[in-house]
Amino acid sequence: MSRLNRRTFVAASTGVLAGTLAGRGLSVAAGTLAEEPVYRTKLFKAMIGTPDEATLKSLKEAGFDGIESNQRHAPVDEAAAARKSAESLGLRVHSVLYGWANFNTDSVAADIESVAKSLETAAAYGADALLLVPCRIGGMAMPKPWEFDIEFDEKTGHVVKVVAGDNAPYRDYIEAHNHAVDTSREAVKKLIPAAEKTKVIIALENVWNNLWVQPAIFAHFVKSFDHPLVKAYYDIGNHVRYAPPREWLRALGKEIVKLHVKDFLLNPDGHDGKFVHPRDGSVNWPEVRNEIEKIGYNGFMTIEDGGLSLEEFSRRLDLIIAGE
Repeated sequence: MSRLNRRTFVAASTGVLAGTLAGRGLSVAAGTLAEEPVYRTKLFKAMIGTPDEATLKSLKEAGFDGIESNQRHAPVDEAAAARKSAESLGLRVHSVLYGWANFNTDSVAADIESVAKSLETAAAYGADALLLVPCRIGGMAMPKPWEFDIEFDEKTGHVVKVVAGDNAPYRDYIEAHNHAVDTSREAVKKLIPAAEKTKVIIALENVWNNLWVQPAIFAHFVKSFDHPLVKAYYDIGNHVRYAPPREWLRALGKEIVKLHVKDFLLNPDGHDGKFVHPRDGSVNWPEVRNEIEKIGYNGFMTIEDGGLSLEEFSRRLDLIIAGE
């Protein structure tokens, strides 16, 4: 048997060790053990704002990758110019925030036209999604966030019960909810041709609008369109008071095309609370990062918050993306 000198032995041993550790997410580099990236999914950092030159430069300097425009009806030529400016800095206007529509009111026709116009603006920006909240309801007796126990019809998406036991006190709420489901579905269907023309996704969000407040029913609503240009814009902090983010992420899964980042601090009793800066609240961010990895989401995480410097928001996003 040939004799191994020390250098050969170390090299051979290192090769064996490297193979052994590969399955553990570790590698051997320069004589030390170095951890490889744990996550395969790629996440990018953005803020909401007006994509003017000064804002874009500030975002670039703070380490962001893009912006979500809050100018939903910017003229097409202005949007195209903003796209050019962003791309010259290595940034992207990745989405447009339309916000609230009123698809359950008499103004539905005007709102459909308005959203269609915003889809054209989004296309000019080079964005691939438009954040849209279909409508809201309120002004009647509703369960507290922690009281909801929703049952719904799988065929229609209509709510059958919202709490365990007697639902009579919430009859008006159930009727308003089901009306909103029907009118919102019809309005979004009418917008699909505009989405196909512009190639911009209608990204549905529910944000304290008293609709689809639990993961299963919101996921059902989004999936009911069965269309690649109607998906979900999930805000990680918005519905902490109804269900943990992991349940929303699991229910929505591949339907998610964009993520908003904010945090919510539950009261000591776990009921209600208040919005706080990312990483200052009740969201379990390492768990969120792991769930993002499981559903295979690659894309932007956009801070919807203010009150901190861009550098601080960027730093906090870095920690979240790293799973910390």
